[in-house]
Amino acid sequence: MQNKQPLVAIVDDDEAVREATKALIRSMGLAAEAFSCGEEFLASPHLGRTVCLVTDINMPGMSGLDLHRHVSALPKRIPTILITAYPNESVRARALAAGARGYLIKPFREDDLLDCIQSALDRGEPGGDSRS
Repeated sequence: MQNKQPLVAIVDDDEAVREATKALIRSMGLAAEAFSCGEEFLASPHLGRTVCLVTDINMPGMSGLDLHRHVSALPKRIPTILITAYPNESVRARALAAGARGYLIKPFREDDLLDCIQSALDRGEPGGDSRS
């Protein structure tokens, strides 16, 4: 029997952030998998069952915004929430214009991330700004 539980993918090059975010999402009752880079996520067998992507913007190699563009080109819509420790208003505007569901600044409140994920799962469509 195929696992139909929603999977939230976390992509962040910082292992501590990655693991803490995965634990937080699992505490919400959702399945979560963490990846150290966009390329690792795109090559994973979990891509097909991912219903929400939480990704850091600033990473070596493929940025979170580049990863969002790759995911946006897929036939299956995967809402993306971008997180960053280096807020930049022009990057935020570009991300939301490109269809990201949210843009959160590290350190963010756990409830802000959970609300953003819940909104993405409920609506599944891009364009919102989930900052507090």
